[in-house]
Amino acid sequence: MLVREIMHPDPVTIAAGASLQEAYALMQERGIRHLPVMEGGRLAGIVTDRDLRLATSALSPSPFPPDTGLAEIMRRPVHTADPLDPVEVAARTMRELKIGCLPVLEDTRLVGIVTGIDLLDAMLRLTGVHRPSGRLEVCVPDRPGELARLTGLLSSRNVNIQSILSYPDADGNVRIVLRIASIDTRPLAEALCGAGFDVVWPPHHACR
Repeated sequence: MLVREIMHPDPVTIAAGASLQEAYALMQERGIRHLPVMEGGRLAGIVTDRDLRLATSALSPSPFPPDTGLAEIMRRPVHTADPLDPVEVAARTMRELKIGCLPVLEDTRLVGIVTGIDLLDAMLRLTGVHRPSGRLEVCVPDRPGELARLTGLLSSRNVNIQSILSYPDADGNVRIVLRIASIDTRPLAEALCGAGFDVVWPPHHACR
């Protein structure tokens, strides 16, 4: 899945010369929390609802008046994404930098924006949890052939796999999480156990 598949195209923007008050009113009107700031047709910075609250808060040592220009508080340089970036790369960037959005540039043109909520929606799509399905989670040794053995067993039982995710655990093994087109997962869990797999989910099945 790529950034271009989950981004909001043609995002709402604001000019660098606009005031803090104007930015806040626009965010309220459009129900958004992040505003790319444009100057001369190019992305010059970004401002968030949190930036505005901190800048104007009475608790701030030197609060800005509401008519202050955005150029005074906007964040720059701006971390951006490319439409062809994988979503996991965007997620890693946002996590490492602890930011809530990435404007999306194609060459130097602003074509979209991706937020943390968009990445959560992408995760739901990648896991297949938005579709009627059953869940299996299996712990396997980290060696070639284990995934093929697992999917081969499910294929032999005519089970349609809707999604597969995997990640390493603390013991050096690999956890494989599958969404399958069946909610009757316990017989499958028993069959997997019988084939020597360590089934983590569903819990409390007959093989454990």
